[in-house]
Amino acid sequence: MQTLLMTVTTTTHQESVIDNYTQDGTVDLKGRPLLRSKTGSWKACFFIIVYELLERIVFQGVSANLFIYLTTKLHQGIVTASNNVTNWNGAIWIMPIFGAYIADAHLGRYRTFLISSFIWFTAMSLLTLAVSVPSLKPPPCLQPITKQNCKQASKLQLAVFFGSLYLLVIASGGTKPNISTMGADQFDDFYPKEKAQKLSFFNWWFFTAFSGILFASTILVYIQDNVGWSLGYGIPTIGIGVAIIIFVVGTPFYRHRPPSGSPFTTIANVIVGAAWNWRLPIPNDPNQLYELEIQHYSKPGNFKIDSTPSLRFLNKAAIRRDSGGPWRLCSVTEVEETKQMLRMIPILICTFIPHTITAQTHTLFIKQGTTLDRSIGSHFKVPPASLYAFVTISLLLSILIYDRIFVKIVRRVTKNPRGITMLQRMGIGMICHVLVMVVASRVEKHRLDVAARENGSSPQEQKVLPLTIFTLLPQFILTGVADSFLQVAVQEFFYDQAPENMKSFGTSYAMTSLGIGNFLSSLIVSKVSEITKRQGKEWILNNLNASHLDYFYLLLAVMSAVNFFLFLIISKLYLYKAEVSDSINLLTEELKKKKSMATNS
Repeated sequence: MQTLLMTVTTTTHQESVIDNYTQDGTVDLKGRPLLRSKTGSWKACFFIIVYELLERIVFQGVSANLFIYLTTKLHQGIVTASNNVTNWNGAIWIMPIFGAYIADAHLGRYRTFLISSFIWFTAMSLLTLAVSVPSLKPPPCLQPITKQNCKQASKLQLAVFFGSLYLLVIASGGTKPNISTMGADQFDDFYPKEKAQKLSFFNWWFFTAFSGILFASTILVYIQDNVGWSLGYGIPTIGIGVAIIIFVVGTPFYRHRPPSGSPFTTIANVIVGAAWNWRLPIPNDPNQLYELEIQHYSKPGNFKIDSTPSLRFLNKAAIRRDSGGPWRLCSVTEVEETKQMLRMIPILICTFIPHTITAQTHTLFIKQGTTLDRSIGSHFKVPPASLYAFVTISLLLSILIYDRIFVKIVRRVTKNPRGITMLQRMGIGMICHVLVMVVASRVEKHRLDVAARENGSSPQEQKVLPLTIFTLLPQFILTGVADSFLQVAVQEFFYDQAPENMKSFGTSYAMTSLGIGNFLSSLIVSKVSEITKRQGKEWILNNLNASHLDYFYLLLAVMSAVNFFLFLIISKLYLYKAEVSDSINLLTEELKKKKSMATNS
């Protein structure tokens, strides 16, 4: 009896020791298991989130006023500058797919991120030089008000400035897909308390990120417009240096997922394997399909996925045959990982148009502000780019209300720990984007009416109108509400629905959507300008008072509405992936018990 008691006590102690370690496969930088109490959770996220705060200040410090710098300092036209901004933003958000590949397949998130952050610092140093050294920028226009007699930037000046900008693109490829993913990795899905914290992670991630954007859109933009571009870019350069130091200090607390091989190779392997076996019938019993030994999935970080009937053709890649090989036979888990990545593509496509709308808020909305009265009192003028601060304030308030009030109320009804599903949240954001463009069109029509009365017989002369810049507030505030639903949901969805071994790659889907949205924005602006010019009434001119942005915004509203109805159909057909742990089910049961107790009392 005493021996049995000692055995039970020893077993219980061993299980307790195991429970103290993370169960999701995370390790330290040397590949050793981690104690849950010593690492991860919000104490590790503090360093990661502070880095994100400072990097967003840096990024927004460049992007918020980039359009103004190109038009006022490099003397580019509206269409050229608008396309340069959206193309640069597009490249910034496309590159993360390559950084995600390097992290998932070779270096891991931490090392990929750290190397890229040093490139960030180098690029910002060069960019600060480009706006500071007189020989690296053209002289001011002789007639700055009418923008006439302006000397264009030389090839060398453009090469230095845009070379620095696109070095930032390379750096962003390694930082953007890995920093948020690494933050989410700090919460163990197998521990219900940390799983509950993870459900709110992306809300607070975006809250912190947009707090940095708020600072950049107000303080930094004001410094750039009123003090000087050297200081306006110098501060972000120092900021990114401080951010790197803070991130490195947090190293002992981080949990890491080791590289698990190329996601591109896995996906290509499955597609080629299915095509190779296209004539073979799929067994009725999924257990007859090829799968690795159970010992492989007993190792930390390896998760077995059962076969599913969706995208059934790909199951052919796991059919056993006499002559196997790396491009002819795949495990069921590899097939299901590929399915998970492919199932998200239709949702990814539906996010392109909303991100095209987002790109417009950074360019044409801000350019509208330059035609309005920006005075507050007799000594202060609101920088046009600072209007984006209202997007940020609106977004921050919306996230607070969503996380602290909305979710708590709605989940009592839905029994969903998230309150509503990620796709439902995304859909609400898309509806808001339709409203943004409708409101923007109406506001622009009013602005043009005022311009017509003021300009009279001189419509080609762009004057500052007797209309306060705060006339544009409704469209900026609505944009913030829309982003609080859409942007957070997109980031969380692509992280959550990606396979465990492809989280960086999944997160890069969200970045890719932003990038393609920016490229689409450039394409749409160019094509609309080209077509309407042939018809004799160009919608987008350097002189906005002689343009028809109201028609352009209405076109975007129609495109957004059509995109939303397409999203409704696709989201109805989408099948969420199975959870790797029971934590979400435990949280759901806890909600049901609370409601039952409240009903009985």
